[in-house]
Amino acid sequence: MRVLPPAARGFILCAVLAAAACVTPALTDSGTPWAAVGLLAVLYLGCELVKVCPLLGSRVPEGIGAFFPVVLAAVFLLPPAAAALVALPGGCAGTVAERPARVRRVWHGAQQAMAAWAAGRAYGLLRGPDSLGGGPSAGSGPPGWVADFPYAMLPAAAAAVVFCLVLTALDGGILATAERRPAATAWRGLLTLSLAPHCVHGLAGLMMAVMWRSPYGLPAALLVLLPMYVSCWVFAQYHRERSAHRATIRALVQAVDIKDRYTRGHSERVGQASAMIARELGMADDRMEVVRIAGILHDVGKLGVPTRLLRKDGPLTPEERRIIELHPEYGHEMVRGIGFLGEARSAILHHHERVDGTGYPYGLTGEQIPVLARVVAVADAFDAMTSTRSYSRARPVPVALAELDRCAGAQFDPAMVRALTGAIGRHGWHPVVTSDEDLQVISANDPAAVAAPGPADRNGGALPEGARTARSAARTALRALPVQDAPLAGADRPGSDAPATGGRPGRDADGSGAGG
Repeated sequence: MRVLPPAARGFILCAVLAAAACVTPALTDSGTPWAAVGLLAVLYLGCELVKVCPLLGSRVPEGIGAFFPVVLAAVFLLPPAAAALVALPGGCAGTVAERPARVRRVWHGAQQAMAAWAAGRAYGLLRGPDSLGGGPSAGSGPPGWVADFPYAMLPAAAAAVVFCLVLTALDGGILATAERRPAATAWRGLLTLSLAPHCVHGLAGLMMAVMWRSPYGLPAALLVLLPMYVSCWVFAQYHRERSAHRATIRALVQAVDIKDRYTRGHSERVGQASAMIARELGMADDRMEVVRIAGILHDVGKLGVPTRLLRKDGPLTPEERRIIELHPEYGHEMVRGIGFLGEARSAILHHHERVDGTGYPYGLTGEQIPVLARVVAVADAFDAMTSTRSYSRARPVPVALAELDRCAGAQFDPAMVRALTGAIGRHGWHPVVTSDEDLQVISANDPAAVAAPGPADRNGGALPEGARTARSAARTALRALPVQDAPLAGADRPGSDAPATGGRPGRDADGSGAGG
């Protein structure tokens, strides 16, 4: 308690006293169904203890959270005070990751007891016990008994919502007092993240209560717990694996940025632009996420390229150029064993292909190039042109879009260029950055707007909402080629996806520099 601010200590003390007031009627009432209270309390306690069991704890994901169907079943089957009593043992025994552990356990027990009592009161006001066929005590119904459906779902839903509201209100209060968060932000997002899971738990609790009151009794009610617990376990396992996927992506991007310091922050911005294109094309959310990941990892193959070539301050020899041109294949080989990347692997392999067949590594043309690779190619070129170089300032967004449009049909897929132009026209371009500097929004309608340089950071593969573009410096190791008479030279330095328009590769004919 000494590590907590006085306001937090007072808040917790008030919660404990309120919880005691909630459970006291059950302790003094001779009509309390102690058999049902004890059984439900043991069930809830067991569901919480299984997560810390030495034999099973290593297999249970940490994010599985509290198992509330039993508590909500108690709300539906017992008087409010008795339901609050059921919540106490399991709430106090729940997993606690931070200190002071004892105080946190007491807080969780009091919090859940108060929520169960409030939910029970709401359930009773809506005649919930009558909809299950009887009074407040738990037990099997008479032969032929049938619950009052669909009305029974209304009080049950109301009770689940009240349960969630009380928990989130108390959570926000402890955040405001213990962590001194502003009142305007302490409760932000808590209800939206919690409401749906609590409603699902409420539905499972109602199923358990209905089966308990049915002629089949307690054994049938217990059958509800196993599939519900398994579903919670699977859901938590999914989030655990998703976190591992993000960590894998973050590690790969950080490795590329450390090795090729001139493109720091480039990967995140290409992922952001790729997602904008995918959204404009109407791709499903799951595929849009794959596109974003493909954009983030498109240059991971640079880990297989000698660092001296990536940082070389001079022209590349033909042999060095051939080595750098292998980076899409290196990237594909590096990630081919990562199952969750799926279609993103083909984008990593083919993002340097061009629709006229002059790209690499295989010289694919048109529809032969995978859709995701065509998306990433446009996003990559756009970021290359709108990022600041050591030898030039970034191009304004409208100029970069005009250049993409000029090269559409030869270097880029016109549909992808139109999608990016439409997305930026509606939403503007908010380059990814995680510095402490202020956000700069680049309007697609402002021809004078340019992306200001700034440091970049990674955030677990999840792209932050808008910020200024970050590019510290561009590499100057560009190989000199003869001036091309054609409008599209297509001969920029390997690894640079910006349109080449003649002259030195990676720079426009006017020397403004569009190479990556």
